[in-house]
Amino acid sequence: MYMAKWYAIYWHKMEQVEAYIYNLQGQQREITLYLHQLICSLPGVQARIRYRIPFYYYHSWMCYLNPKKKGGIELAFIRGNELSNANGLLSFRDRKQVAGIIYYHVSDISPESLMEVLQEAMLLNEAIPYKSKRKKR
Repeated sequence: MYMAKWYAIYWHKMEQVEAYIYNLQGQQREITLYLHQLICSLPGVQARIRYRIPFYYYHSWMCYLNPKKKGGIELAFIRGNELSNANGLLSFRDRKQVAGIIYYHVSDISPESLMEVLQEAMLLNEAIPYKSKRKKR
């Protein structure tokens, strides 16, 4: 019974994410769909809509996909400041914690380099789950 309920909730959340993706237009849809499939291919990663955009969880918040007004999609890592950025893909853009990569075409995506960043983010979340730094009111 519990497993069936969990499964139904999981698929409902995935359907919400996929509906969101299919409501995007042109390049943004192609990029988001490609990144969504790549991220969800990782074991244990779950997708949910939060703050009206797709977020990806692995033990805690890991990353999200954010459409940019001038086109393109940003793949943003919640704990970007804790990642090594060994391949130089991440940009902070005046942010202290979140770092991301903006893609304008699917051909801009290097799956091998991106998988390195995703796997590092997963290892970080596995070792030390994310806790919000906001003060509770």
